[in-house]
Amino acid sequence: MTRRMVVAMLALAGIFVATYLLLYKLGMIGHLSCSIGSCETVNTSKWATFLGMPVAAWGVAFYVVLFVLALVSTGERYAESKGMAQILVVLAATGVLFSGWLTYLELFRIHAICQWCVTSAVLIAIIFVISLLEMRETPAVV
Repeated sequence: MTRRMVVAMLALAGIFVATYLLLYKLGMIGHLSCSIGSCETVNTSKWATFLGMPVAAWGVAFYVVLFVLALVSTGERYAESKGMAQILVVLAATGVLFSGWLTYLELFRIHAICQWCVTSAVLIAIIFVISLLEMRETPAVV
């Protein structure tokens, strides 16, 4: 299994987490299963919307793009592509920064933690590290 396949699998897990949170935000789930923290407090706060859309919707879209790119990059055409490795790193870095911002909001503005948000932050951090390692080991084509 290649690192890009692992990135795709982790992105798929991110899709499931973000979809779960989005279904709650859209009122399709009565309450969130949250054994640690206060997921409902976080997901009903004013910070749970970004540019007019639920943060969870942004998460679903982000993870879908990441999943598709990681999956496509496992194909023969892109398997050795330094450019594709760089795109995955930049995308994952963007996710880490956004997750960092959201974690800051949880801790210092909302004063509540959502275990699903933390799960997503951990997933994107792992994806970033794996993508960075992949990029560093992918030879540049001259």
